[in-house]
Amino acid sequence: MAEPGEDVRILERARKVLRIEADAVRALMDRLGPEFTRAVRMLVGCEGRVVTTGVGKAGAIARKLAATLASTGTPALYLHPAEGVHGDLGVVTGQDVVLALSYSGESDEVVRLLPSLAQIGACIIALAGNPDSSLARAAAVVLDVSVAEEACPLSLAPTASAIAMLALGDALAMAAMEERGFTREDFARYHPAGALGRRLTLRVSHVMRTGEQMAIVPASARLVEAMFAITKAGAGVAFVIDSEGKLTGLITDGDIRRAITRDRDSLDRSCEEVMVRNPLVIEGDILAAEALQIMEDSPRRPGDAPVVDSDRRPIGLLMLKDLLRAGIV
Repeated sequence: MAEPGEDVRILERARKVLRIEADAVRALMDRLGPEFTRAVRMLVGCEGRVVTTGVGKAGAIARKLAATLASTGTPALYLHPAEGVHGDLGVVTGQDVVLALSYSGESDEVVRLLPSLAQIGACIIALAGNPDSSLARAAAVVLDVSVAEEACPLSLAPTASAIAMLALGDALAMAAMEERGFTREDFARYHPAGALGRRLTLRVSHVMRTGEQMAIVPASARLVEAMFAITKAGAGVAFVIDSEGKLTGLITDGDIRRAITRDRDSLDRSCEEVMVRNPLVIEGDILAAEALQIMEDSPRRPGDAPVVDSDRRPIGLLMLKDLLRAGIV
């Protein structure tokens, strides 16, 4: 069993790591200036693609940065520097911008790419911790990611320096995204799968039930007719309409059961007598996630909601279970 003192030591080490890394990121803010702005302009103005490269921990960050850029409006790909010098440099053109990541600025695999990149004519943005390094000297723009100390107790494993590189890469990607005017709709286009994509793309018309799956009865119909209509449609609610086909109320199967419990002869009553007036409705083909929020925010917390057009005519039935099944939450 661990001694209490050992637990304290572990927690203190963890706090020190977080403190050192947080300080490293905060220090980046004071260094932001014309070089960063120029780098963002280069990314936004790139007529080709952004090619990220790096090896080791910097390589892992370069992969992540390429993915972040690509998903936020900047076409990007990752090039492994070792593969690059063995033919994969063919993916780089003179219209591309190369984001090269190396804390020392002297990583052999990255440095070996530099003469070829110069011949190709690609512009280089360097994320480096040494402004006098080979990488920095070859770059059009140098972004300083140096840190005062690593969080590693041996001062060997890239920790604070890796976090600083990652954070500055994200800052580049987000600034470029904003400069492009990248919208939520653009984001959804690149993320069609998963709950996020569905929340941003799925509309009410994609989820609502229509046609024979809706139970619609006139206000003058008897309650028993509404019951049969609900059963036939496999729905939990019937829409009650007036003589012009406009929604005037609704009756749930629960309303019918409660009416029968109170009075067995209630099945002969008109729907107009029993219906819920002024029900919650979903108007137009809004995002399904917005419709779900409307239903959840309603004090009534309905499990079903009619979808109506601009003339308040029912065009669909939105069921909470269908929204949840669609996976937007």
